[in-house]
Amino acid sequence: MAERRPVKPGELMGLAAAAGQEARAAAARRRMAQIRLTDEERRIATDELAEQFAVGRLDELELHRRVDLLNDAVTHGDLQPIFAGLPAPSLYKPPERKPGKWRWAGFAAAAWLAVPFVLTGLLFMVFGREIAAAIFGLPALAWTFYAYRWASRPAREERRRSGS
Repeated sequence: MAERRPVKPGELMGLAAAAGQEARAAAARRRMAQIRLTDEERRIATDELAEQFAVGRLDELELHRRVDLLNDAVTHGDLQPIFAGLPAPSLYKPPERKPGKWRWAGFAAAAWLAVPFVLTGLLFMVFGREIAAAIFGLPALAWTFYAYRWASRPAREERRRSGS
């Protein structure tokens, strides 16, 4: 008898996210089924078939047969038999979200949380209590600095990838 291994919560979340993405792609295919294909969409579908040929999922005859069907296709619904048995074309995948927009809201919240501590540190500084000022003010400033670094990380990584 095979021993069942426990399922980790992270695996469940990953499976749920993948199922959600697959459901969104299927819904997009249903919505677009009666819409006519553009030249750009036809080019993308041809590139997808060429990629499937390149990785070995299609042989040359099957590629030519599917490309001929693609050239005769009029609507998005006509693409379903063309991509039968292959991964769904990228036409129906949701656009990737740009990371980092919500991070600035987190930074603003962190900065607002730090304000009373910085002001308390300044108040202690005015009254000559430098140690108390450092205990209150410096961690709040460090907290704000690290929150800023966290919020700006996606932009820094994007600049690093683009080579600027």
